[in-house]
Amino acid sequence: MKNCRSLPVGSVRLADPFLAHRVEADYRVTIPTSIDKCRETGRIDSFRLNWKPGMPNRPHIFWDSDFAKVIEGMCYAVALHPEDHRMAAELDGYIDLIVSAQQPDGYLNTYFTQVAPAERWKNIFDWHELYCAGHLIEAAVAHYEATGSRKFLDAMCRCADYIGTVFGPEADRMHGYPGHEELELALCKLADATGNDAYFRLAKYFVDERGKSPNFFQQEDPGRNEGQLKNRQAHKPVREQRDADGHSVRALYLYAGMADVAERSNDAELLDACKALFDSIAEKRMYITGGCGSTLIGEAFTVDYNLPNDTAYAESCASMALVQFAKRLLNITRQGRYADVMEQALYNGVLSGISLQGSEFFYANLLEVSSDTFTYGHIRKERQPWFDCSCCPTSFCRFLPQLGSFAWSEAENELRLNIPAAGSVNRNGIEIEVGGSYPFGGEIPVTVKSAGNFRFALRIPGWCRSFRLTLNGEAVSAAPENGYITLERNWNAGDRLDLTLDMPVEVVRANPAVTADAGRIALMRGPLVYALESTDNGRVLSRLLIDTEAGFTTAPAPNLPDGVLAIRGEARLESDASEGRLYYRAAPQLEKAGFTAIPYALWQNRGPADLLVWLRCR
Repeated sequence: MKNCRSLPVGSVRLADPFLAHRVEADYRVTIPTSIDKCRETGRIDSFRLNWKPGMPNRPHIFWDSDFAKVIEGMCYAVALHPEDHRMAAELDGYIDLIVSAQQPDGYLNTYFTQVAPAERWKNIFDWHELYCAGHLIEAAVAHYEATGSRKFLDAMCRCADYIGTVFGPEADRMHGYPGHEELELALCKLADATGNDAYFRLAKYFVDERGKSPNFFQQEDPGRNEGQLKNRQAHKPVREQRDADGHSVRALYLYAGMADVAERSNDAELLDACKALFDSIAEKRMYITGGCGSTLIGEAFTVDYNLPNDTAYAESCASMALVQFAKRLLNITRQGRYADVMEQALYNGVLSGISLQGSEFFYANLLEVSSDTFTYGHIRKERQPWFDCSCCPTSFCRFLPQLGSFAWSEAENELRLNIPAAGSVNRNGIEIEVGGSYPFGGEIPVTVKSAGNFRFALRIPGWCRSFRLTLNGEAVSAAPENGYITLERNWNAGDRLDLTLDMPVEVVRANPAVTADAGRIALMRGPLVYALESTDNGRVLSRLLIDTEAGFTTAPAPNLPDGVLAIRGEARLESDASEGRLYYRAAPQLEKAGFTAIPYALWQNRGPADLLVWLRCR
């Protein structure tokens, strides 16, 4: 079923003004500081298996997953920086440490080995044994692909083999599935890396068994209700699910795993369920930024069109998982609409979660922040250097090195440019270089550096209303099919395509059912969502009424990296006629004013500030 696949991390080198810096900051800052945090908190030492009651840094049920994600990021960094022998040696030492913690039967989990050995497999619903195993497996596959070494891969094969003796359809095994999904997609990766179809069959079992009656989670604890099952996407079989429900990160990891299983088993029914769930998200339950999850209660999707701005959860991990889910459907179907959402989430909801320096993070990504914003738990007004639940910082370690692989995909004798970020790709003897300043500029030169006969497909984004394409100066008249223009020819070294995407400022409105955005607009240019920040506009954001008829201009954004463009326009500033009263009857006056909007993903990189994405207008 799968038509395309993403390119390996090391085959793409980004050189654009928006993404390339993030990859470098991850390598220079995010990964090293995350290693320091893992060491400081005991996450690394937990693999030494020398913790005893009364000692500090008591291991936690999800610590293994945190360190595994940092290790996966290190593997990708080594693939991008083969000259960094210091990092490669450090990585090798960590792999030896992790492998040393494996038990004779193949089990690998530092919490249940040291803290609660009698509790192994006692609470699949809440405890993270299978989730941690999945992240360790993903890290092992990344390590094998980056280095060719099998020592970590073989260890995780033993772990997966052991899990296969605990779970399965046989009468003597547990008929369960992960409480925090992720192992499903990891097992598919392991099957691909090893050629062992048993790992795929185990992934398929977990997907097929989920939500069946009698319900495993209710057998585990009869007190669990429908709402709790829905939070774990276990309230009905996955093929019957059509609405994105429950914990948003769990859901999106599951959906990505479902897509992997559907592709590998040519399961059209399961793929249809994936498509329906994707539509539920993109058409009714996703923020304009690509954020997912609209409540901190259960970190969950709620109901259609419930998208509050000042209490938005929109967990960074959820946006990253949405990119992974969209990428899979894009590769399976070749339909550009999945690339549209992948790009939307990547350029906005994901990158807002990490500072430009790479050292501070949002767990929840609000769309509206002011002095009276209520903060609680992970909902904060300012990025934090770390979280006790550190899934988001460690997820960035492994996500950011993959940015180039999201931009490109391949099929037999074909390369596909999904996101036209500047950079170069070298794959199977085909070398292509992309220039330009996307996403700030719509002029995208593409130079073929190697001769040969192959297909090259360029995506025309769904947000683009007009474009032009030339080949060696001659107009190309081909029309997009499913969002892509595909050219097949005998290419000569030096052939040049010039793609120009019209990129005006667009006024966007929400469905009237989204009551939080009623009467408001958002501004987009290209794939970027823009926002007002008090740094540029003062602490009067809710009193500004944007004049949509006056037109907009772009200009360099003050005190942000070179090349970043701000949107400027006219507005009216509504006077405060309240005189301090909570409610009043006096009519406010309108005063002419201007405004400056910056890319949402870059907000609060210039100090604490108020924020507004959905704007009043006149």
